[in-house]
Amino acid sequence: MYKAMINVTLKKSVLDPQGQTVLRALETLGFQDAKDLRVGKFFELTLEAQDADQAARQVRAMCEKLLINPVIEEYSFQVAKEGNVPKS
Repeated sequence: MYKAMINVTLKKSVLDPQGQTVLRALETLGFQDAKDLRVGKFFELTLEAQDADQAARQVRAMCEKLLINPVIEEYSFQVAKEGNVPKS
């Protein structure tokens, strides 16, 4: 079993009104040092695969077919054997 950690963000060229709203709210709460904020999505996926390369190929296909909108979003991911995933 493998675990994939997938981060999805808007492309830099796409405006992020939700991020701007959250940034203004932070400033209102006194967090004046916050200068830029972009909102994204995070997926944690457990999957069966023979090895990490196969798991990565599966995750890439899942992202490109369903999990992201390639017109406005980009993604990155890490795959690790379950049990070897760093804790946050």
